[in-house]
Amino acid sequence: MTDLWTPASVCPVGATLGEGPVWLPEEKRLWFVDIKGRKLHCFDPVSHRLNSWDAPAQIGWVLPVEGGKLMTGLQGGLYLFDPDSGFFTLVRKVEGDLPGNRLNDATTDKDGALWFGSMDDAEEADSGRIYRFRDGLIADSGLAPVCITNGPAISPDGRTLYHTDTLGQTIHASDVGADGWPTNTRLFARIEAGGGYPDGPIVDAEGNVWTGLFAGWGARCYAPDGTFVRTVRFPVANVTKLAFGSDDLMTVYATTATKGLSADERRMQPDAGNLFAFRADVAGQTVIPISAWPDRT
Repeated sequence: MTDLWTPASVCPVGATLGEGPVWLPEEKRLWFVDIKGRKLHCFDPVSHRLNSWDAPAQIGWVLPVEGGKLMTGLQGGLYLFDPDSGFFTLVRKVEGDLPGNRLNDATTDKDGALWFGSMDDAEEADSGRIYRFRDGLIADSGLAPVCITNGPAISPDGRTLYHTDTLGQTIHASDVGADGWPTNTRLFARIEAGGGYPDGPIVDAEGNVWTGLFAGWGARCYAPDGTFVRTVRFPVANVTKLAFGSDDLMTVYATTATKGLSADERRMQPDAGNLFAFRADVAGQTVIPISAWPDRT
Protein backbone atom coordinates (compact mmCIF):
# COMPACT_ATOMS: atom_id res chain seq x y z
CA MET A 1 0.00 0.00 0.00
CA THR A 2 1.40 3.37 -0.99
CA ASP A 3 1.14 6.31 1.43
CA LEU A 4 -0.26 9.81 0.92
CA TRP A 5 2.46 12.06 -0.55
CA THR A 6 5.20 9.54 0.34
CA PRO A 7 6.87 8.04 -2.74
CA ALA A 8 8.10 4.45 -2.55
CA SER A 9 9.94 2.38 -5.12
CA VAL A 10 7.49 -0.15 -6.58
CA CYS A 11 9.48 -1.54 -9.51
CA PRO A 12 13.30 -1.86 -9.45
CA VAL A 13 13.85 -1.20 -13.14
CA GLY A 14 16.98 0.94 -12.78
CA ALA A 15 16.29 3.00 -15.90
CA THR A 16 18.95 5.25 -17.35
CA LEU A 17 16.25 7.75 -18.36
CA GLY A 18 12.81 6.53 -17.31
CA GLU A 19 10.03 8.58 -18.91
CA GLY A 20 6.54 8.71 -20.43
CA PRO A 21 4.41 6.82 -17.87
CA VAL A 22 0.80 6.29 -18.90
CA TRP A 23 -1.96 4.33 -17.12
CA LEU A 24 -4.28 2.25 -19.30
CA PRO A 25 -7.44 1.64 -17.23
CA GLU A 26 -8.76 -1.20 -19.39
CA GLU A 27 -5.54 -3.12 -18.76
CA LYS A 28 -4.94 -1.81 -15.23
CA ARG A 29 -1.29 -1.55 -16.12
CA LEU A 30 1.27 1.22 -16.42
CA TRP A 31 3.35 1.66 -19.55
CA PHE A 32 6.58 3.66 -19.57
CA VAL A 33 9.93 3.87 -21.35
CA ASP A 34 13.66 4.07 -20.77
CA ILE A 35 14.79 6.53 -23.43
CA LYS A 36 18.52 5.90 -23.28
CA GLY A 37 18.08 2.20 -22.52
CA ARG A 38 15.83 1.90 -25.62
CA LYS A 39 13.27 -0.08 -23.65
CA LEU A 40 9.47 -0.12 -23.54
CA HIS A 41 8.10 -1.36 -20.21
CA CYS A 42 4.71 -2.49 -18.91
CA PHE A 43 4.14 -2.82 -15.17
CA ASP A 44 1.30 -4.73 -13.47
CA PRO A 45 0.91 -3.29 -9.93
CA VAL A 46 -1.07 -6.31 -8.71
CA SER A 47 1.38 -9.03 -9.71
CA HIS A 48 4.37 -6.65 -9.70
CA ARG A 49 5.33 -8.19 -13.03
CA LEU A 50 7.35 -6.11 -15.48
CA ASN A 51 7.32 -6.94 -19.20
CA SER A 52 9.90 -5.25 -21.40
CA TRP A 53 10.62 -4.92 -25.11
CA ASP A 54 13.66 -3.60 -26.97
CA ALA A 55 13.00 -0.52 -29.11
CA PRO A 56 14.89 0.00 -32.40
CA ALA A 57 15.86 3.56 -31.41
CA GLN A 58 15.64 5.97 -28.48
CA ILE A 59 12.00 5.91 -27.37
CA GLY A 60 10.44 8.98 -25.75
CA TRP A 61 6.87 7.94 -24.96
CA VAL A 62 4.00 5.49 -25.48
CA LEU A 63 0.26 6.26 -25.79
CA PRO A 64 -2.86 4.24 -26.64
CA VAL A 65 -4.46 4.33 -30.08
CA GLU A 66 -8.19 4.13 -30.74
CA GLY A 67 -9.16 0.55 -31.55
CA GLY A 68 -6.14 -1.01 -29.88
CA LYS A 69 -2.37 -1.08 -30.17
CA LEU A 70 -0.04 1.63 -29.02
CA MET A 71 1.86 4.50 -30.61
CA THR A 72 5.41 5.34 -29.63
CA GLY A 73 7.69 8.27 -30.33
CA LEU A 74 11.03 6.96 -31.54
CA GLN A 75 14.00 8.98 -32.71
CA GLY A 76 13.01 9.84 -36.28
CA GLY A 77 9.28 9.16 -36.25
CA LEU A 78 5.94 7.93 -34.94
CA TYR A 79 5.64 4.15 -34.73
CA LEU A 80 2.82 1.74 -33.92
CA PHE A 81 3.75 -0.96 -31.44
CA ASP A 82 2.19 -4.41 -31.25
CA PRO A 83 2.78 -6.02 -27.83
CA ASP A 84 1.97 -9.49 -29.17
CA SER A 85 4.66 -9.46 -31.84
CA GLY A 86 6.96 -6.85 -30.36
CA PHE A 87 7.11 -5.12 -33.76
CA PHE A 88 7.41 -1.37 -34.28
CA THR A 89 5.83 -0.14 -37.53
CA LEU A 90 6.57 3.32 -38.93
CA VAL A 91 3.55 5.63 -39.17
CA ARG A 92 5.16 8.96 -40.04
CA LYS A 93 8.74 10.22 -40.22
CA VAL A 94 9.50 13.29 -38.09
CA GLU A 95 12.33 15.79 -38.57
CA GLY A 96 14.23 13.71 -41.09
CA ASP A 97 16.34 16.79 -41.75
CA LEU A 98 17.45 16.95 -38.10
CA PRO A 99 19.22 13.65 -37.36
CA GLY A 100 20.54 15.07 -34.08
CA ASN A 101 17.02 15.50 -32.74
CA ARG A 102 14.81 12.92 -31.05
CA LEU A 103 11.22 12.83 -29.80
CA ASN A 104 10.88 13.45 -26.07
CA ASP A 105 7.35 13.74 -24.58
CA ALA A 106 3.70 13.69 -25.65
CA THR A 107 0.02 13.80 -24.72
CA THR A 108 -3.42 13.64 -26.31
CA ASP A 109 -6.23 16.20 -26.22
CA LYS A 110 -9.94 15.66 -25.67
CA ASP A 111 -10.47 15.12 -29.41
CA GLY A 112 -7.80 12.42 -29.63
CA ALA A 113 -5.18 14.56 -31.38
CA LEU A 114 -1.59 13.73 -30.49
CA TRP A 115 0.69 16.53 -29.31
CA PHE A 116 4.40 15.73 -29.08
CA GLY A 117 7.75 17.46 -28.81
CA SER A 118 11.29 17.03 -30.06
CA MET A 119 14.67 18.04 -28.66
CA ASP A 120 18.36 18.21 -29.47
CA ASP A 121 19.79 14.92 -28.23
CA ALA A 122 23.10 16.68 -27.51
CA GLU A 123 21.18 19.20 -25.36
CA GLU A 124 22.89 22.17 -27.04
CA ALA A 125 20.84 23.65 -29.93
CA ASP A 126 17.38 25.25 -29.75
CA SER A 127 16.03 22.77 -32.29
CA GLY A 128 13.18 21.25 -30.27
CA ARG A 129 9.64 21.93 -31.46
CA ILE A 130 6.11 20.89 -30.55
CA TYR A 131 3.86 19.24 -33.15
CA ARG A 132 0.28 18.07 -33.51
CA PHE A 133 -0.69 14.81 -35.27
CA ARG A 134 -4.33 14.79 -36.33
CA ASP A 135 -6.20 13.11 -39.20
CA GLY A 136 -2.93 11.62 -40.37
CA LEU A 137 -1.13 14.96 -40.68
CA ILE A 138 1.79 16.31 -38.64
CA ALA A 139 1.94 20.09 -38.27
CA ASP A 140 4.25 22.42 -36.35
CA SER A 141 2.42 24.09 -33.43
CA GLY A 142 4.12 27.41 -34.12
CA LEU A 143 5.44 27.63 -30.57
CA ALA A 144 8.97 28.97 -30.21
CA PRO A 145 11.70 26.30 -30.50
CA VAL A 146 13.78 25.43 -27.43
CA CYS A 147 16.56 22.96 -26.75
CA ILE A 148 14.57 20.46 -24.64
CA THR A 149 10.79 20.49 -24.95
CA ASN A 150 8.70 18.65 -22.39
CA GLY A 151 4.99 18.02 -22.44
CA PRO A 152 2.79 19.35 -23.68
CA ALA A 153 -0.03 18.79 -21.20
CA ILE A 154 -3.62 19.94 -21.55
CA SER A 155 -6.20 21.29 -19.08
CA PRO A 156 -9.39 19.25 -18.45
CA ASP A 157 -11.49 21.66 -20.53
CA GLY A 158 -9.00 21.47 -23.41
CA ARG A 159 -8.55 25.24 -23.48
CA THR A 160 -4.99 25.52 -22.12
CA LEU A 161 -1.82 23.89 -23.39
CA TYR A 162 1.14 23.70 -20.99
CA HIS A 163 4.63 23.28 -22.44
CA THR A 164 8.04 23.20 -20.82
CA ASP A 165 11.41 24.70 -21.67
CA THR A 166 13.46 22.38 -19.48
CA LEU A 167 16.86 24.06 -19.72
CA GLY A 168 15.17 27.46 -19.35
CA GLN A 169 13.56 26.14 -16.12
CA THR A 170 10.16 27.44 -17.21
CA ILE A 171 6.68 26.13 -17.88
CA HIS A 172 4.53 28.17 -20.28
CA ALA A 173 0.79 28.18 -20.88
CA SER A 174 -0.96 28.87 -24.18
CA ASP A 175 -4.64 29.28 -24.94
CA VAL A 176 -6.01 26.79 -27.43
CA GLY A 177 -7.85 28.83 -30.03
CA ALA A 178 -11.07 28.00 -31.86
CA ASP A 179 -8.94 26.57 -34.67
CA GLY A 180 -7.24 24.18 -32.24
CA TRP A 181 -3.86 25.91 -32.28
CA PRO A 182 -1.99 27.54 -29.36
CA THR A 183 -2.06 31.29 -28.95
CA ASN A 184 -1.44 33.91 -26.23
CA THR A 185 1.61 32.15 -24.79
CA ARG A 186 2.72 33.36 -21.34
CA LEU A 187 4.91 32.26 -18.44
CA PHE A 188 3.10 29.86 -16.11
CA ALA A 189 5.82 28.86 -13.62
CA ARG A 190 9.56 29.28 -13.18
CA ILE A 191 11.77 26.92 -11.22
CA GLU A 192 14.28 28.84 -9.13
CA ALA A 193 18.04 28.30 -9.44
CA GLY A 194 18.94 25.14 -7.55
CA GLY A 195 15.38 23.82 -7.66
CA GLY A 196 16.00 21.41 -10.50
CA TYR A 197 14.80 21.35 -14.10
CA PRO A 198 11.09 20.96 -14.93
CA ASP A 199 10.61 17.71 -16.79
CA GLY A 200 7.41 16.05 -17.99
CA PRO A 201 4.19 17.93 -17.03
CA ILE A 202 0.74 16.46 -16.49
CA VAL A 203 -2.61 17.97 -15.42
CA ASP A 204 -4.96 16.39 -12.86
CA ALA A 205 -8.77 16.36 -12.93
CA GLU A 206 -8.96 19.68 -11.04
CA GLY A 207 -6.64 21.43 -13.48
CA ASN A 208 -3.54 21.43 -11.30
CA VAL A 209 -0.25 21.15 -13.19
CA TRP A 210 2.33 18.65 -11.94
CA THR A 211 5.94 18.46 -13.07
CA GLY A 212 8.81 16.14 -12.32
CA LEU A 213 12.04 17.88 -11.29
CA PHE A 214 15.23 16.55 -12.85
CA ALA A 215 18.07 17.15 -10.37
CA GLY A 216 15.41 18.55 -8.03
CA TRP A 217 14.66 15.57 -5.74
CA GLY A 218 10.92 15.71 -6.24
CA ALA A 219 7.82 16.82 -8.09
CA ARG A 220 5.81 20.03 -7.84
CA CYS A 221 2.17 20.90 -8.17
CA TYR A 222 0.81 24.27 -9.30
CA ALA A 223 -2.80 25.49 -9.28
CA PRO A 224 -4.41 26.44 -12.62
CA ASP A 225 -3.48 30.09 -12.01
CA GLY A 226 0.20 29.20 -11.49
CA THR A 227 0.14 29.41 -7.69
CA PHE A 228 2.50 26.93 -6.03
CA VAL A 229 0.57 24.17 -4.21
CA ARG A 230 3.06 21.58 -2.95
CA THR A 231 6.31 19.70 -3.43
CA VAL A 232 6.46 15.92 -3.12
CA ARG A 233 9.96 14.91 -2.03
CA PHE A 234 11.68 11.82 -3.44
CA PRO A 235 14.73 9.85 -2.23
CA VAL A 236 16.27 10.19 -5.71
CA ALA A 237 17.43 13.32 -7.52
CA ASN A 238 16.04 12.85 -11.02
CA VAL A 239 12.24 12.67 -11.16
CA THR A 240 11.11 12.77 -14.78
CA LYS A 241 7.33 12.43 -15.14
CA LEU A 242 4.19 11.46 -13.22
CA ALA A 243 1.05 9.52 -14.19
CA PHE A 244 -2.17 9.05 -12.24
CA GLY A 245 -3.32 5.42 -12.07
CA SER A 246 -5.30 2.72 -10.22
CA ASP A 247 -9.09 2.37 -10.32
CA ASP A 248 -9.65 5.77 -8.67
CA LEU A 249 -6.81 7.51 -10.56
CA MET A 250 -5.36 8.65 -7.23
CA THR A 251 -2.21 6.55 -7.17
CA VAL A 252 0.57 8.60 -8.72
CA TYR A 253 3.36 6.76 -10.51
CA ALA A 254 6.68 8.45 -11.23
CA THR A 255 9.55 7.53 -13.51
CA THR A 256 13.09 8.45 -12.48
CA ALA A 257 16.57 8.40 -13.99
CA THR A 258 20.18 7.53 -13.26
CA LYS A 259 21.40 9.70 -16.14
CA GLY A 260 24.11 12.14 -15.06
CA LEU A 261 24.70 10.59 -11.64
CA SER A 262 28.26 9.86 -10.56
CA ALA A 263 29.27 6.51 -9.10
CA ASP A 264 29.14 8.01 -5.60
CA GLU A 265 25.68 9.48 -6.26
CA ARG A 266 24.47 6.10 -7.52
CA ARG A 267 25.63 4.47 -4.29
CA MET A 268 23.81 7.15 -2.29
CA GLN A 269 20.65 6.70 -4.38
CA PRO A 270 20.18 2.92 -4.77
CA ASP A 271 16.60 3.38 -6.01
CA ALA A 272 17.51 5.87 -8.75
CA GLY A 273 15.96 4.88 -12.08
CA ASN A 274 13.18 2.89 -10.42
CA LEU A 275 9.44 3.36 -10.81
CA PHE A 276 7.90 5.03 -7.75
CA ALA A 277 4.33 5.46 -6.50
CA PHE A 278 2.46 7.50 -3.90
CA ARG A 279 -1.15 8.33 -3.09
CA ALA A 280 -2.68 11.75 -3.77
CA ASP A 281 -5.89 13.41 -2.55
CA VAL A 282 -6.89 14.41 -6.08
CA ALA A 283 -7.57 12.24 -9.12
CA GLY A 284 -5.92 12.39 -12.49
CA GLN A 285 -7.47 12.48 -15.94
CA THR A 286 -8.17 9.42 -18.07
CA VAL A 287 -5.87 9.35 -21.09
CA ILE A 288 -7.74 9.80 -24.37
CA PRO A 289 -6.58 7.36 -27.09
CA ILE A 290 -5.15 8.79 -30.29
CA SER A 291 -7.92 9.03 -32.90
CA ALA A 292 -7.75 6.85 -36.00
CA TRP A 293 -6.42 8.49 -39.18
CA PRO A 294 -7.24 7.91 -42.88
CA ASP A 295 -4.64 5.20 -43.53
CA ARG A 296 -5.23 3.50 -40.17
CA THR A 297 -8.12 1.07 -40.49
